[in-house]
Amino acid sequence: MFGQAFGLYSHQRNNRIRSRFLIAGLFLLIYLFSWGLILIGYGAADGGGIADATSAFLRWLPLVTLFGAAWVYIGFKINVGLIGSLTGARSIEKADDPRLYAMLENLCISRGMSVPRLAIVESEALNAFASGANDAQFTITVTRGLLQQLDDAETEAVLAHELTHIRNGDVRLMIVAVVIAGVISLVGEIIFRGLSRNSIRVSSDDRKGGGLAILLGFAIIALSWLLAVLIRLSLSRSREYLADAGAVELTKNPDAMISALLKIAGRADLEDVPSGVMDMCFENDPDDFADLFSTHPSIAKRVQALVETAGGRIPTMPPHPPKIGQRQPLPTMMEEAAARSGRGPWESGGP
Repeated sequence: MFGQAFGLYSHQRNNRIRSRFLIAGLFLLIYLFSWGLILIGYGAADGGGIADATSAFLRWLPLVTLFGAAWVYIGFKINVGLIGSLTGARSIEKADDPRLYAMLENLCISRGMSVPRLAIVESEALNAFASGANDAQFTITVTRGLLQQLDDAETEAVLAHELTHIRNGDVRLMIVAVVIAGVISLVGEIIFRGLSRNSIRVSSDDRKGGGLAILLGFAIIALSWLLAVLIRLSLSRSREYLADAGAVELTKNPDAMISALLKIAGRADLEDVPSGVMDMCFENDPDDFADLFSTHPSIAKRVQALVETAGGRIPTMPPHPPKIGQRQPLPTMMEEAAARSGRGPWESGGP
C-alpha cells in the first residue's frame, strides 16, 4: 500500500510537469493552426506566397499569443457552468442528499482535501465526472441512474475515483485540452466544410505561389486538427488506471470499485453530451470503430488491473442489467426470476 501511495504522489508531481509541457505544446498548436489560416487567407486573397504569409504571421504572433492565453483563461473561468449547461447538471446541497455528502466529506477528511461541490444529472445513465480548475470551482457530478443502481460502497468508490482526478491535476489538464483542441477542431471543420473548389481559384500562372500557400495551409490545418485529437487521447487511458488505483487507496475496497465498473459497463452513455465532456467521465462507452481511439480503457482491462495490482475479486453477479432503452417491464423480470427459483413471483425468499 505504501508503494501505491508513493506512486500516486509521484504521479501528481509528474502531472504538474506534464501540465507545463502540455500547455506549451497546445500553444504551439495554436501557432501552427494560425499560420495555416494565414497561408490560406493570403493565397486566396491576392495570390500571396508562403514568404508573404509567414511575414504576416510573425506580425500577428503577439495577438495570437494573447488570444490563446485569453481563451484558456476563459475556459478556466466558465468550465463548470458550461459543462453544467451541456449536461443539464444542477447543484445540490447537503440537505438534498445527506448520505452522499457524508461519503464525500469522509473521503476528503481522510486526505485533508477541501470538499468539492456536488451536482446531479437527471439521467438513467450510470456515470460521473469531475470539473473545475481550483478549490472554489471543483465539482463532482453524478447521474441519477448511478445513485439508484449502485450501493453505498460502489458509489463511494466512484466518488473516490473522481476525487483522485482532482488530486492528480487531471481535471485541469482536460480543461486545457478540451478548450484549445475543441476550438481548433471546430474552426477546422468549418473551414473544410465551407470552402469549395469554386471559392478558391488558383489555376492561372501568376497565382502559383498563392496556390502553393493554400495547399500548405490546408495541410497544416489538417495536421493541427489531428494533433488536437491526439492530445485529448493522450490524457486518457493512464489517468483512468491511476484514478482507479487512487480510489482503492482512499476506500481500501477494491471489490467495490470492480463491482461498480461491472454495473456501469454499457450503461454510461449520456445522450446529447459532447465528446469532450464524455472524455472527462468515469466511463465513456466506445462505439464500434471509435474503440480504436477510445479515451478510456475497456472495463475488462480496468477490472483486470484491479484484480492483479489491488487484490480485487470479481464478484458473482446476476445477469448484466440490460442497456438503457432495452429494459423489460418490472413484472416480467420478476416472473422470470421466480420461474428460475421455482417460487411464485411475489413469494418471499425465505426458506
